[in-house]
Amino acid sequence: MTYHPKSDFIRVMMERGFLADCTDYQGLDDAFAAGVVPAYIGFDATAKSLHVGSLIQIMMLRWLQKTGHQPITLMGGGTTKVGDPSFRADERPLLTPDKIDDNISGIKKVFAAYIKYDTGQPNSALMLNNAEWLDDLNYLDFLRDIGKHFSVNRMLSFESVKSRLDREQSLSFLEFNYMILQAYDFLELNRRYGCKLQMGGSDQWGNIVNGIDLTRRVLDHQIFGLTSPLLTTSDGKKMGKSLSGAIWLNDEMLSSYEFWQFWRNTTDSDVGRFLKLYTELPVAECDRLGALEGADINGAKIVLANEVTTLLHGKDAAQAAEKTAKEVFEKGGIGDDLPTLTLAASDLVDGISIVQLIVKSGLAGSGKEAKRLISDGGAKINDDMLTDAGRMITAADLETPIKLSAGKKRHALVQLG
Repeated sequence: MTYHPKSDFIRVMMERGFLADCTDYQGLDDAFAAGVVPAYIGFDATAKSLHVGSLIQIMMLRWLQKTGHQPITLMGGGTTKVGDPSFRADERPLLTPDKIDDNISGIKKVFAAYIKYDTGQPNSALMLNNAEWLDDLNYLDFLRDIGKHFSVNRMLSFESVKSRLDREQSLSFLEFNYMILQAYDFLELNRRYGCKLQMGGSDQWGNIVNGIDLTRRVLDHQIFGLTSPLLTTSDGKKMGKSLSGAIWLNDEMLSSYEFWQFWRNTTDSDVGRFLKLYTELPVAECDRLGALEGADINGAKIVLANEVTTLLHGKDAAQAAEKTAKEVFEKGGIGDDLPTLTLAASDLVDGISIVQLIVKSGLAGSGKEAKRLISDGGAKINDDMLTDAGRMITAADLETPIKLSAGKKRHALVQLG
């Protein structure tokens, strides 16, 4: 598509690779050019932290505010009670209201690093929770006033639902209601806050279109939808996952060093693309760094890791992570900022197996994976190769901290508390 946008926001989305699809490019661009546009992205509270897979949406909200518009971060306190079935093979486990509230409190911490709230300006961000209007809905009134606008035939045609049914996998009535509730969110946000745009990953296209259609039918207002691509790394892996599990954004769930290291390990061919999406470096500089080859591309990866870590955890954390990486990889040291597992003396009464330590330190997801790591020669203790999966570690072994390694790039400290 050849389109020359009038507004800074649409230009940034196009230039930096954020844009997958839009319900009306011209209409939305005109709205952005005419004044402040409130726009939202919803985040269901299925865990205590978001992971890297959500970072593209967070960066979209950041750019929205930087170009003069109003971000709305919508916490799914209500919709999480149902669970988004989009492109899932099975139903999400249902969470208690207390667990959902606990998860929301953890998720909120991340947004303050990227978006400015309570500034007193027209584009000051809003933090909302859809439980505010969903928790007290009257079921019969909702069916009569809202349900009448939805065609089951059309809902069944959306790819997110159709793919589940085509595989003959069960889709509960509870899950089927999710898209109606999300559509109602857009209606309420437009009615209460003048919200004109919903953004999300391309897997949310059907839900977004439903909300636009509902708002048009009930309020006769023109609103818009915009989606970002669902990102995978160049080797086909889902963004946000690594060998050791999800790359969480909250530092109590993943250290800033491990977060930095994830970006430092980016595949060469992804560097330029990730610099555009996850940093604020000029596009020309992203292209220059991404085109480097050989040993030079490693310098570009350090720039990527530093820039992304600085945005989330601050400059000091990024510098500490880079310093630790140099100590570990170049000087063979332990490093001050490595992920650390602290054991109590009571944990070591009978000793603890090296396999358990590898799992507890986050270097392997299971005992089976840890044993395979050892048998393949990929596990080390204090830089010496581990060969005995039955080795026991005692309190005497931990008089000084030990370093465990999985391959060349993942390390953890184990110490006695």
